[in-house]
Amino acid sequence: MSQTVDILLTNAAVLTMDETYTQYEQGAVAVSGNRIVAVGPEKDITRQYEGKETLDCGGKVLMPGLVNVHTHVPMTLLRGLADDLRLDVWLLGYMMPVEREFVSPEFVRLGTKLAMAEFIRGGITAFADMYYFEEDVAQAVAEAGVRGVCGQTILKFPSPDAPSYEDALEYTRGFIERWKGHPLIVPAIAPHAPYTCTDEILQASAALAAEFDVPLHIHLAETALEVENMVNEHGMPVIPYVKKQHIFDAKVIAAHCVHIDEGEMHTLKQFGAGVAHNPSSNMKLASGIAPVAKMLEVGLNVGIGTDGPASNNDLDMFEEMRLANFLAKGSTGDPTVVPARTTIDMATRMGARAIHLGEVTGSLEPGKRADLILVDLSPLHNAPRFARDPDGRYAQLVYASKSTDVTDVMIEGRWVMRERQLLTLNEAELLAEAQEYARRIDAFLIQREKSVLSKLVAIEGATQEESFEVQAKVAVQDPAAVQAAIQSSAALEILRFRHYREFDTYFHFSDSHHILRYREDEFIDEKGEVSNVRYRLTLIGPASRKQFPSNILLSRSRYLAPATHSLRFYREYFKPERETTIEKDRLRWRVLFKGTEFYINLDEMHAPHIGSYLEVKSRTWSRRDAEVKSELVAELISLLNVDPEKIINQDYLEIVED
Repeated sequence: MSQTVDILLTNAAVLTMDETYTQYEQGAVAVSGNRIVAVGPEKDITRQYEGKETLDCGGKVLMPGLVNVHTHVPMTLLRGLADDLRLDVWLLGYMMPVEREFVSPEFVRLGTKLAMAEFIRGGITAFADMYYFEEDVAQAVAEAGVRGVCGQTILKFPSPDAPSYEDALEYTRGFIERWKGHPLIVPAIAPHAPYTCTDEILQASAALAAEFDVPLHIHLAETALEVENMVNEHGMPVIPYVKKQHIFDAKVIAAHCVHIDEGEMHTLKQFGAGVAHNPSSNMKLASGIAPVAKMLEVGLNVGIGTDGPASNNDLDMFEEMRLANFLAKGSTGDPTVVPARTTIDMATRMGARAIHLGEVTGSLEPGKRADLILVDLSPLHNAPRFARDPDGRYAQLVYASKSTDVTDVMIEGRWVMRERQLLTLNEAELLAEAQEYARRIDAFLIQREKSVLSKLVAIEGATQEESFEVQAKVAVQDPAAVQAAIQSSAALEILRFRHYREFDTYFHFSDSHHILRYREDEFIDEKGEVSNVRYRLTLIGPASRKQFPSNILLSRSRYLAPATHSLRFYREYFKPERETTIEKDRLRWRVLFKGTEFYINLDEMHAPHIGSYLEVKSRTWSRRDAEVKSELVAELISLLNVDPEKIINQDYLEIVED
């Protein structure tokens, strides 16, 4: 007697993508509820099972849904916003400013639904995301009926949904508690990258992920510059650095990994990390080509991702499969590496493992969730078909198929597209709402193009420095006594000493709150001679002030860029309303005081002649950290025999112009 199931899919070329890559030329799949009950030859399945609903697949390929292992789905609303730029300029000069202005729960829900429509049409049934307001992402994904690992972004500077990283962590904890155990959504934490997080943030994120046993999604070793900076600052590449921060205590999804060596690959494998290969994005942003063939040889679970639709600019996994395959062959000079079957594996079963969903989805096997798609291989661009090679269908899918060949999509046992008709989303409404956002963003950017920042981004590689610093300044009558106190204090550990002569020119603008500073730093050696010269631009934003005890100041955001042109060029290019010049001789110590790093500057002002000043600074990222450091600053100033009651909370420019 046959067993009744909810859905019986017959007359299909079934690619199971199981461990042995089992295929059934004339196959069938039985589904009950949200799970696959049986997979096999049609004659066997139809003899054992009777479906409440039976679908004749018409000879189409029946296979697991595709798994997009790294993306930022709400950024569909930023698709095509800024292209042909370096990664830092694209991210810091355009994406983040627009996100700060527009990203909201409403923005995120609309962008996510637009992405889900594109996902479903292209056969994507599961994905790993990283963005802001991720609970709203999760809600929109669940409503669309798609499976998602939704990672809440954590940054060391304020973001659209969190004024500080502590707020982001608190939000993430609540998000995880509310959504853990959902049939479609896996909540996750996503510290953006080592260069946008502190050690404390990375460690806290890993601890939270381990506590709830959820994935940790992070960008790693995306660019050569990122790796170079990591080696220069910490004496080690990216993977060893994040290992030191205990990131691998969690189930890691490592996005990009373009610039890693074989030893780092073994580290990732040792800790069960999944790698997200993003071929289109890495090529478009000129980040490089990830060594995927070597990763696979090492045994890593490597999945394929589209990255965000603002850096790709689509969410087409068929295109990504083709590019991943071609890049591996082209970069190694070996046409046999990453064959078509392996590429499909990366986009299904191996991709699911990479985002830690391997027990749930990624292959058509009894007990797994019914996440499956039908792909029509009959169109002209895929004709004819040769039956000689059993792996021929894998080649057809990778080398010739298009996302538009997907006709039907089922996720969690529920149809979300039938005969190319979306069942859970209104595509026309989404497109109209998205166009309205585009109109508003256009208006914002047209106005912003008149700004100093946009002009700086247009000519230099502007990067955002640490967002805030705790600082205090005191006029001193006897600089030599202060210098002696610094050098003799047993409470200070001197990490580095530098001697500079600094020549600053400040540009003021009538239509902007920003001030642009052109600085020439002369490095003075032990003989009193100039050993090196550095030129920098700093765009200083409006002060974000908070008075702490002892008159300590929490100060302002900055953008930095190398000054590759002359002062005359910048004067003519930016056309400032007026200028202020300041010259000083600076002795700078980087010190540890009570386990905390500070910069101590002893400045003799030459132009204008306003005396000498002791300045103490420390970078900070959070309210708590700022409050602690403000108290230490006052202690440190007292230690140097300077009265903390005489602290002033002004920059030199403000002192000069008072």
